[in-house]
Amino acid sequence: MKEEKLTLTEEWDKTFPKSKKVNHRKITFHNRYGITLVADLYEPKDYIGKLSAIAIAGPFGAVKEQSSGLYAQELAERGFLTIAFDPSFTGESGGYPRYMASPDINTEDFQAAVDFLSVQENVDSEKIGILGICGWGGLALNTTALDTRIKATVVSTMYDMSRITAKGYFDKQDSEEERYNQKVALNIQRIEDYKTSEYRLGGGVVDPLPEDAPSFVKDYYDYYKTKRGYHKRSLNSNGGWNVTGTMSFLNQPILCYSNEIRNAVLIIHGEEAHSLYMGQDAYNNMIKDSNYIDNKELMIIPNAVHTDLYDNKDKIPFKKIETFFKEYLK
Repeated sequence: MKEEKLTLTEEWDKTFPKSKKVNHRKITFHNRYGITLVADLYEPKDYIGKLSAIAIAGPFGAVKEQSSGLYAQELAERGFLTIAFDPSFTGESGGYPRYMASPDINTEDFQAAVDFLSVQENVDSEKIGILGICGWGGLALNTTALDTRIKATVVSTMYDMSRITAKGYFDKQDSEEERYNQKVALNIQRIEDYKTSEYRLGGGVVDPLPEDAPSFVKDYYDYYKTKRGYHKRSLNSNGGWNVTGTMSFLNQPILCYSNEIRNAVLIIHGEEAHSLYMGQDAYNNMIKDSNYIDNKELMIIPNAVHTDLYDNKDKIPFKKIETFFKEYLK
């Protein structure tokens, strides 16, 4: 298949230091919609034979130079071949118009990553896992419910993007009236976008930060808007998604058949995270009336907020993640 011609950044422009223990290179692959995706590939410096492999994405509105790349590099140090990819329409990946999201296409992005890994000469195609962070945690669960090639899935500090789009934070906008008003506003914006031939951006993390901002908004600011996690290609660090960019999540719920997932799943969440309820509910729904609960696990990290699991290596349980993948990718 023909891949889009993209201009890729050659210098190391990550939000984390480069490891001397791994090899790193840029790679591209395409999804089934013909969109070319760009990823950073990490592998151990020295290895023998074929490796277990993990595809990583997230958070929602981030890029591979941020949290997903940190996870990928760390897991490569621990013996895995990993790729951290930019989803369709974002970062260095292709797809136009920019800054759009789709439950279907973004699930397909993960499956396309599995396609790529499955045909690499140094990868054991029977030992492939995925890892999703924040909004891509929910999409990782959605993918593993669909793709039987995935042998193990880790979900970190997850959001269910269809739930939060349709019901708001903490389900406080969960009513027909609220959803109707949201649909009216989005469809008005569609007309404006069509008239101007431009998609209006919704704005990334609020800046300047209001003094009365909720604590989780302050946490987002501390990551996306400071030296800690800012990146010039990150939607959340800059202008955000298109206003209508996530519209289809409003009535296309994901995770409908999560209790039919047969392969191993580890859901990790912070005890103090505002999003904890989404991880807990996703776990409970996954094991409810399921015949496959023995390889499912929920891990709560004490004293951790949502963004601690983006980049705080003292809070991210990398040893547990390593052990989990080594147990189920064998």
